[in-house]
Amino acid sequence: MKKSFLTFLIVLATFCLHAQTIPKEELIFLTSSWKGERFADGRPKLPDDLLNRAKSIGMDDAWTVLKNLGYLNQFEAGWKMVNDTIPVIGRALTAMFMPSRPDVEKTVKERGLKQGRAGNTNSWPIEVLTKGDVYVADGFGKIDGGTLMGSTLGNAIFSKTGTGVIFNGAARDLQGLSEIKGFNAFVRDFHPSFLQEMVLMGLNTPIRIGGVMVLPGDLVIAEKEGVLFVPAHLAEQVIRMAEFVVLKDKFGFEMVKSNKYSTGQIDSQWTDAIKTEFLKWLDQHPDLGKMTRAELDEMMSKRTW
Repeated sequence: MKKSFLTFLIVLATFCLHAQTIPKEELIFLTSSWKGERFADGRPKLPDDLLNRAKSIGMDDAWTVLKNLGYLNQFEAGWKMVNDTIPVIGRALTAMFMPSRPDVEKTVKERGLKQGRAGNTNSWPIEVLTKGDVYVADGFGKIDGGTLMGSTLGNAIFSKTGTGVIFNGAARDLQGLSEIKGFNAFVRDFHPSFLQEMVLMGLNTPIRIGGVMVLPGDLVIAEKEGVLFVPAHLAEQVIRMAEFVVLKDKFGFEMVKSNKYSTGQIDSQWTDAIKTEFLKWLDQHPDLGKMTRAELDEMMSKRTW
């Protein structure tokens, strides 16, 4: 037996022994580029400060930064929302559902009962959610009978996370969900049916949402145009660069309006004179933060506009 195939069997056997969750060692391996704090199960724990900063950046800017870093499959469009004015931003907690098979669903639920889990398997991920998490589920696009959540579970999710959900599947009770102040859901559709013929087969595992591979701990940025999944280890870099683009645009608008510089000058590599003018402008707007000349030079060297 080849070594690679033997390794595969060992990993598969280990996975089967750990309920529906991926082994901690495997999760750490798959997210090894992340060097920060982790949850007890190994999931990257993005700091609350980064999550708050992510609320102020532009999705287009964040997408462009990722694209220039070689991450080309991070955005998914085509969603329906409970409220298209409420963004959903937080750390991904992933769940993978599959079409039910009686023998598998029976053994999964029996084991879950022994582990103290209650209810249908779509409620199990909710039990481990924490503040700032986003419940991201691959429901294989099922609509009729693919309703992973109604208003009761929606309230439970929001009370634990303060955010919302991303479901490659459906939700029910749109009216009830819309009454949860501050909550939003990105789903493929809404349907009055109850969940049926689906079973949880992965919790905190890599999943596929449309054309995106999503890993536990990814930064989720969901707005009207779609959902962007930022790898945890790139979150700070992406946010920092996107924040600079916001500042650059504000500065540029003022300079162009006052006829001090042309759009061509603002949208090109800046001269020393423009850099000096920008730093002076920042000093006049202390609420926007500070930046040294060295930091500005670094940002300009990585410009993506």
